[in-house]
Amino acid sequence: MMNYANIGLLFIIILCGQSVGINLDLPGEFLPYYFNAFPDVAKECSEDPQCPYKMHLEKNVCWGYQDNCDSKKMHKYSHPICDGHHKGWVKTKEEQIETFFQQADFGYIRKFRNSMQTICEPDSFEDSSLECSEYLTFCKARNIMVDFRRLINRTQPVMYDMDVLTTGEIGGKCKLDKSILNSQIENLSALQNWGPELRHFTELEARPFDAKICDHIVKTPTFIMKIDATVNMYHHFCDFFNLYASLFVNQTENNPEMFTKNVQILIWRTYKYSSSFEATFRAFTSRPIFDLNDFKGKRVCFENAVFPLLPRMIFGLFYNTPLIWGCHNSGLFHSFSKFILHRLRINFKPKLDLKKIKVTYISRLTRHRRVLNEDEILDELRKNDSLVINKVEFTWKTNFVEQLSLIQDTDILIGMHGAGLTHMMFLPDWAAIFEVYNCGDEHCYADLARLRGLKYITWKNLDLLQEETDTTSDVEYGPGHEKHRNYFFDTQEFIRLVHDAVDHLKHYSRREFNHDEL
Repeated sequence: MMNYANIGLLFIIILCGQSVGINLDLPGEFLPYYFNAFPDVAKECSEDPQCPYKMHLEKNVCWGYQDNCDSKKMHKYSHPICDGHHKGWVKTKEEQIETFFQQADFGYIRKFRNSMQTICEPDSFEDSSLECSEYLTFCKARNIMVDFRRLINRTQPVMYDMDVLTTGEIGGKCKLDKSILNSQIENLSALQNWGPELRHFTELEARPFDAKICDHIVKTPTFIMKIDATVNMYHHFCDFFNLYASLFVNQTENNPEMFTKNVQILIWRTYKYSSSFEATFRAFTSRPIFDLNDFKGKRVCFENAVFPLLPRMIFGLFYNTPLIWGCHNSGLFHSFSKFILHRLRINFKPKLDLKKIKVTYISRLTRHRRVLNEDEILDELRKNDSLVINKVEFTWKTNFVEQLSLIQDTDILIGMHGAGLTHMMFLPDWAAIFEVYNCGDEHCYADLARLRGLKYITWKNLDLLQEETDTTSDVEYGPGHEKHRNYFFDTQEFIRLVHDAVDHLKHYSRREFNHDEL
């Protein structure tokens, strides 16, 4: 029998007298939460004898950010675990859990939703509108015009420039509250807020569409993104994670297509987008990726535009996260992992037993942070018949979907401090991550492991490693910085730490290994 829970189907429903196609291309565990968020869709499914999703209806569940999500009465997607000491952040265990939920889980979504204000108010639905969260970190607009004609005269490529637009080059037919707009323009930054662009929002005398000033009309809902470094997995996944989080910030009761792939992505730069991780965009859109070159020299009108959360926001999530001590297991990160793996068609592989533990070791091909005796260490690990050792070298030539397929089938991931450890987000829930050495950056990947809810291990005994220092090119960190060194590690200590990871796996039962949901 076909499993409808784990595939995407086009379910035709009738809303407001109109036939609507909704593509529920979601992980099976998402479906009860989806139907609970959209009761009209759930009602239509309930009354339709052909609806294949009836098993997911009438579940008392919620994502966690909705106002009606009472944890005492409803099952939240998130269940943060705070079994460590909070180190003085708060006074009680309850406050510790709530702080983590607000910082790093679906409570983070609620913060943006609750701070939304109307900056430009329409008189009718056909008018324009602009709404933003505090400090213009997330915005959505309807029926607006953006004037890109000046771009045709720029001689330098646009990337993190904050002068792409000026007064009169973005606006709409609505009542602009300049006092609200001006109060939200603080700390203008290319990757922290939308202030550099939206500070120039102008109240137009006529609707852009009616005034026929549009050289090009974009009717497809458009996510306009300012992105971080595309060559670095850690930084680029700040973009993807915040785009995912923005789907929830943008959610309304009358928008059941919140997860649709029928959206346009416009990257706010003139460099053509190219990245080893480009396949990840397939989780969000079925359309080609646009950049500013596609609209250069034109006045463009957008029926619906979303300005999503940005990768380097102050007190943002993933990057710059002020994370309370003693907590782990963010449902928001867990759901992001499941969403990406599902949309890229990477199948969950249940673990049947512990007779064969799959270890993936990421070998660095870079100049710095190499394990100089890695072959000796791996040969020693291979003497353990219960360990299946796979040494990999992920480069820009390595198919990214294939990388994620390998990671999803990994029990223990090992690697030196570096962006490759970002793969941990797509490990199975029971897995362990061994950051061989954090090179003085002790929180970066330890916190990412906490957010994902994984066992984290790193090197502690500095007497059992030897360094080789490169003093010739330390522009970023200074001569001799730990990130610009290579290392020898004591073989027996390395093996002991791997066995710590194995011991962690032994705490999981067969039921937990085969359970693909929270």
